[in-house]
Amino acid sequence: MSLKGKTLFISGASRGIGLAIGVRAARDGANVAIAAKSDQPHPKLPGTIHTAAREIEEAGGKGLAMQVDIRDENAVAAAAKQCAEHFGGIDILVNNASAISLSGTLETPMKRFDLMFGVNVRGTFVCSQACLPYLKQSAKAGRNPHILNLSPPLSMKAKWFGPHVAYTMAKYGMSMCVLGMAEEFRPEGIGVNALWPRTVIATAALQVIPLANPKLGRTPEIMADAAYAILTRNSRECTGNFFIDDEVLASAGVKDLDKYAVTPGNRDFLPDFFVD
Repeated sequence: MSLKGKTLFISGASRGIGLAIGVRAARDGANVAIAAKSDQPHPKLPGTIHTAAREIEEAGGKGLAMQVDIRDENAVAAAAKQCAEHFGGIDILVNNASAISLSGTLETPMKRFDLMFGVNVRGTFVCSQACLPYLKQSAKAGRNPHILNLSPPLSMKAKWFGPHVAYTMAKYGMSMCVLGMAEEFRPEGIGVNALWPRTVIATAALQVIPLANPKLGRTPEIMADAAYAILTRNSRECTGNFFIDDEVLASAGVKDLDKYAVTPGNRDFLPDFFVD
């Protein structure tokens, strides 16, 4: 199965994993809507919605740059409508946008707490709600619609909550959307799954994680290739899963992961959170 002619709506796709997923889809000839806040260059972060759209075009797809704050439900609804009108529908939603703060209870300002819940949980729900009518149309047309959340497997172990309870709750909120929506949309034929990395992924987000050395991580392309493998599966059969990137690739017959290492030849990767 190919993503040629399919339309993806990706939140936070101006850089990092979201952009990599869009570029991978574009190599098939997909349409990619980049829904993100970065309209102008940032002094510390690479990429804007416009540079991302150019990368999509250069990879062989069609890009649509949309400046959207996913905490604004009206802006998200307008963006979903614009995307669907521009490309003729929406087949895939990737809830990639996320805010992070690895801080304890006293060290987490409520403004940061609200940002994480506003982007991670509420933003995921809002984007899913806004894209749902178009995904239902995609299902009726037999176009294999998917929602993919970049969120971890659910695990009620105290070790994942103790050091950063607010962040864990916010990321698990995204995963709970997968658990609930997969069941809710199962009769519609819309696949809803989660994807999470085994190791640290070298993106700009590592700047806010102490001791997270990007040289001990993998490139965003491992997540992009794993996402591609999921999004090309039958949405009526592939739903409600909490996937880990290397396991997805192994099931797709990819055994050699060396090409994804930031440091060639490295075998000692820094593990990501939430994976035992």
